[in-house]
Amino acid sequence: LWPWLLACSGLSALVQLVTLPFFPDSPSYLLIQKGNDEACRKAIRKLWGEGDHQAEIDDIMKEKVAMTSTKTLRVLEVIKERSLRWQLYILMTVMTTLQLCGINAIYFYSFEVFHTAKFEEYLIPYVSLGVGLCECLSSILCSTLIDRFGRKVLLWGGYTLMCSVLALLTTTLSLQHRFFWMHYFSVILIFLFVIFYGIGP
Repeated sequence: LWPWLLACSGLSALVQLVTLPFFPDSPSYLLIQKGNDEACRKAIRKLWGEGDHQAEIDDIMKEKVAMTSTKTLRVLEVIKERSLRWQLYILMTVMTTLQLCGINAIYFYSFEVFHTAKFEEYLIPYVSLGVGLCECLSSILCSTLIDRFGRKVLLWGGYTLMCSVLALLTTTLSLQHRFFWMHYFSVILIFLFVIFYGIGP
C-alpha cells in the first residue's frame, strides 16, 4: 500500500506540473519585476474579470516604490543590523522550537507504541496513516483559527498543550507494563499531540 500512497503524491505533483503553464503570472510580478504594464492589466482581467482595476494597479505601484526605496541586505548585514535584532531572535526561537518540539520523535516511536498497544500488524500502517491525516486536518483547521485568535495565541496554546501531552505520554509509557489500558491512552495522546502540533506551531 505504501508504494501506491507515495505514487499518489507524485501524481499530484504531475498534475501541478502539467497545469502550471496555464496559470497566469502574478500581476505584481509582471509590473514590479518585469515592468510590463500591459501584461499586468491582462493578468488582472484574467484573474478578476473585466472592470476598473486601477486601484489594484495603484497599490502594486506603491509596493514597487516601497521596494525600490528599501535596501536589500545580505545575511551578515541582517545579523549585524540592530533594528532587525529582535525579529531575528524571534525567528530563530520559533524555528528552533519547531525543530525540537518532539514531532519527529513522536513519528519515529509511534509504530512501537502502536505495536505495544497490541494492534494487529496489518492495522498499524493504517493507524500511522491516521496520525498523518490528523496533522493534515489540524493544519487546515489552523488556517481558519489564525484569523480569529492570532498567531501568538496559537503558538503559545499549541506549545503548552504539546508539553502537557508529552508529560502525560512519558507517564503512560512508564506505566504501560502495570496497567493494560495505558497502551491505548498512549495512542490517544499521540493523536492529540499531532493535532496540537498542527494547530499551533
